[in-house]
Amino acid sequence: MRDTAVADLPPTDVRLDIHRKMLEIRLFEQRWMRLFNAGKTGPGHSSIGMEAIAAAFGAVLRPGDMTYATYRGHAHTLARGVPMKPTMAELLGRATGLNGGKGGSMHLTSAEHGMMGSYAIIGAHLPVAAGAALAAKYRGEDWVTACFFGDGTTNIGAFHEALNLAAIWSLPVVYVCENNQYMEYTPIRDVTAVPRPAADRAAAYGLPAIEVDGNDPDAMYAVARAAVERARAGEGPSLIEAVTYRHLGHASADPAKYRPQDEVAEWLAKDPIPMYEARLLEAGVDQAELDGMRQQISADVEAAAEFALESPLPDLSSVTTNVWAKGDSEWRR
Repeated sequence: MRDTAVADLPPTDVRLDIHRKMLEIRLFEQRWMRLFNAGKTGPGHSSIGMEAIAAAFGAVLRPGDMTYATYRGHAHTLARGVPMKPTMAELLGRATGLNGGKGGSMHLTSAEHGMMGSYAIIGAHLPVAAGAALAAKYRGEDWVTACFFGDGTTNIGAFHEALNLAAIWSLPVVYVCENNQYMEYTPIRDVTAVPRPAADRAAAYGLPAIEVDGNDPDAMYAVARAAVERARAGEGPSLIEAVTYRHLGHASADPAKYRPQDEVAEWLAKDPIPMYEARLLEAGVDQAELDGMRQQISADVEAAAEFALESPLPDLSSVTTNVWAKGDSEWRR
């Protein structure tokens, strides 16, 4: 089923929260990209154009719930309420960063906020998310795990193994495929036997085929809420395919010239942020309120950039801290 019609729109305060989260992600990543182009930070992976997915789940998930993301995890980090300053400082490898400058763009983690990590290895986090959901079920907690991954992950063995375990154990986990049409530089349609890489495989695990417009914040919210409520009620996992498009290349240094220009233009016209702003105005939200929101977020983003740029690099003494082993031969004894 393709869930694009929204019977019950979210309350205005929820819609404004979703819009705020999308703007935070967009303006934050645009500022980070300018820092990259100025040689102030290393490469990473942007979610510009895909903000509605993270923002909708950020509005649904509650404290105690857990989020697992891919290396394209800036959006999911901010959507869970992780402050901008330590997040930006982490992207710049600074000592004041979220993870002391050690994680960088691809390994953002804040257990305090339920952001349980961004994973650089394709598909590696899907079984981990199943394990987190199993722990919640075992303990009798009503925590829900949300696990985000790209379309290319659906062709990885861990995808199928994790979905199978989640289904047979009826785990409280929501798997979300962010289908942005490209697995790195290759169109997903060129290397997948079914048209919908996630939704068309759901039936193999006894799950409904859920496809949603990932650029429609209201549709995303409705689908996210239903899946999270299902998991919280002990009714098992869901697999969602959110159809979207990244405005930029695979990574910050990728000009994405392999994409047809008419395709890019078509998707740029579906940008979720101006579309949602127009929808909010039509619903009666005042333009001045939206303008004020954008101005405040712009100021917050600039403050985060200044904080990161002014922060020191990690001291050499920190290289052996917060690691699994000290790096010597003691583990052999």
